[in-house]
Amino acid sequence: MRIIVHGGAGSGTGPGRPTPERQAVLDAAAADGAAEATPLSAVETALRRLEADDRFNAGRGGAIQSDGVVRVDAGLMTSDRAVGAVANVPGVEDAVSAARVVATETPHVCVAGEYAAALAADFGIETGVDLTTERTRERFADADPPTGSPKTHLDWLRERFGRGEGHDHDTVGAVATLKPRSTGSRPTAGEDGARFAAATSTAGRWFALAGRVGDVPQVGSGFFCTPAGGASATGAGEDIARVTLAKLAVDHLAAGAPADRAASLAIDAFEELTGSTAGVIVCGPDGTGAARNSESMQVAVAER
Repeated sequence: MRIIVHGGAGSGTGPGRPTPERQAVLDAAAADGAAEATPLSAVETALRRLEADDRFNAGRGGAIQSDGVVRVDAGLMTSDRAVGAVANVPGVEDAVSAARVVATETPHVCVAGEYAAALAADFGIETGVDLTTERTRERFADADPPTGSPKTHLDWLRERFGRGEGHDHDTVGAVATLKPRSTGSRPTAGEDGARFAAATSTAGRWFALAGRVGDVPQVGSGFFCTPAGGASATGAGEDIARVTLAKLAVDHLAAGAPADRAASLAIDAFEELTGSTAGVIVCGPDGTGAARNSESMQVAVAER
C-alpha cells in the first residue's frame, strides 16, 4: 500500500502550526494506513488517528460554530466511484467512518446532521461525544459568542470568520493506492476492486454560521477519485468548492500529468481564480505529490 496524508494548509502560527509532534502523528497515521489491505481501509484508518488528535481540526478539538457546537464533515471516494459523505454532524469523532457507512450501507451520497449521527450509531460508531477541549472552549468564550437568530450570528461572524488564525485550515486528508506489482505497471486493485481511494475530514472553519457546510463533504471539492488517481484538498473551503479543487487535480492526472505536477497545476489555477490559500495531496499511478500556496502544510507518505 502507498499512502499520502496531510494535516491541513495552516497559517504557520497558532495551535495548528507545524511541529515535530504533529509530524510524528501524521507519520504514524500514514504507517497505520499503509498496513491496511485496501485503499479505502487505508484512508479510513489514517484519518481516524488524526480525528482523535486535537492537534488537527477534525473530530476532537475541532472548530466551533457560532452556536457553540462542533459539527464535523467528511467524505471519501474510491476509483470505482463509490462515494460517501456526512455533513454538519454533531457528536461524532470518527466522521470518516460515518462517511464510509454512507458509501457502503446506503444508496445515498451524503447524509447530514443528527440523522447522520443516528445512522452512524446504528453501525457501531460512537456518538454523543464531546468534541470540545479546554483550548477550544476558551477560544470560543473569548470571542464573545452571539445569541439570538442567524442574522445576529451573521453580524458577529463577519469580523471573525475566515480571518486566517492558526488551526483554522487544519483539515485532514489521505489518498492511497495498492502499489504496482512491477515498475511501470498499473496499480493493482484491492479486495473491493478499487485501485485508489481518497478521503477528507474536518470540523470546518472557526466562527462559521451554525449549520455551515464547506468543501469537505462535496464530491470534487474536498475529495475526488477516479481510475486516474485521487486527491484531497484543504484550505479556504468556500473557494475550494467554487473551483472543485480536488477534481481539478485528478483531471490533471487523467490528462497524463505526474502526481506532483498535477498538484502544482491545480494549486496554481486555484490561486489565479480565487486569490485564496489551499493545499492538495495527490496519488496517481506514478506515486504521490503535494502542493500548497499557504504558509505550511505538513504531509506524510508511507509504503508497505
